Amino acid sequence: MTKAYTDIELTQESDIAILKLNRPDVRNALRPKTFEEIQHAMLNLSARVLILTGADPSFCSGEDVKEGLGGGEERERPPIPPRLTPAADVFLYTDIPVIAAVNGPAVGWGMEMTLMADFRIASERSKFGELFVLRGLICDSASLGRLAQLVGREYATEMLFTGQVIDAEEAKRAGLVGRLVGHDDLMPTAMSLAERIAANPPLAVQGIKNGLRRALDPDWASLGRWAGEMFAKLGETEDFREGVRSFLEKREPKFVGR
Repeated sequence: MTKAYTDIELTQESDIAILKLNRPDVRNALRPKTFEEIQHAMLNLSARVLILTGADPSFCSGEDVKEGLGGGEERERPPIPPRLTPAADVFLYTDIPVIAAVNGPAVGWGMEMTLMADFRIASERSKFGELFVLRGLICDSASLGRLAQLVGREYATEMLFTGQVIDAEEAKRAGLVGRLVGHDDLMPTAMSLAERIAANPPLAVQGIKNGLRRALDPDWASLGRWAGEMFAKLGETEDFREGVRSFLEKREPKFVGR
C-alpha cells in the first residue's frame, strides 16, 4: 500500500510501514507542508512497526531555512500558542515502535526525529548535529528530554552548546545510535528488527512502549509549551536573524547577544 503525499513517501507491506522523507533536492529539509504530512501520516498509521528514513543522500537537514525560518528576514509572524510541536507530538506519544534508519546527515530537527524513535540504526554515511544554537535558537523537546539519557549530560550539553556535528563512528561510541552498519545493509537491518518486533503480540508491545514513556520521559506537553515560548522569544532576536543570514550567505556569524 502506498499513500500519496508530496514531501514524504509512506509505504506499508503487511504490518511494517516505511515513512521516507522525500525532498532530496534540499536534503529532505522540513517545510510547513512536510510537518503537516508527517503529522497526518502518523495519525492515520495502522502498522505494528514504523521505519523512518530519508531519500538519499541525506536523512534530514532540519527545518527549511528559507521556507520554515523565513530566511532570517524580520517579518510579522502570526502568534502561535506555545505547545509541543504537533509533528513531535505524534512521534512522542505514538505506541507504535519507531525505528530510525539514518541513511545520511541528520541535523537540527532531523536529529530531533532520530531521538523521537525507539531505535537508531545508522549508516556509515550518517552524521548527527544539534545546530539550533548556531541559528540563535534552542533545540526542540526531544533533545531536552532524551539526548542526555543516551549520551550523558556532559556530552549532550556539549553538542547542544556548540552545535558540533559528529560522524557515525563517534555517534556509535557515544551511545547515540544502537547499531552502525554499511550503507547497503541499513534497510535490511532495520527491516529485520521490524519483523522481529511485528511478530510479537502488538498490544503487549504497545503496552511496553507506553510504560517506558511513563517511566522515563518528561511531561512532553509541559516541556513543549516552555520550548515553544522560548523558541518564539529567541526567534525575535538579532542573533536569530544573523544566524540564519550567515548560513545562507555561507559566512561566519557575528552574534551580539540581543
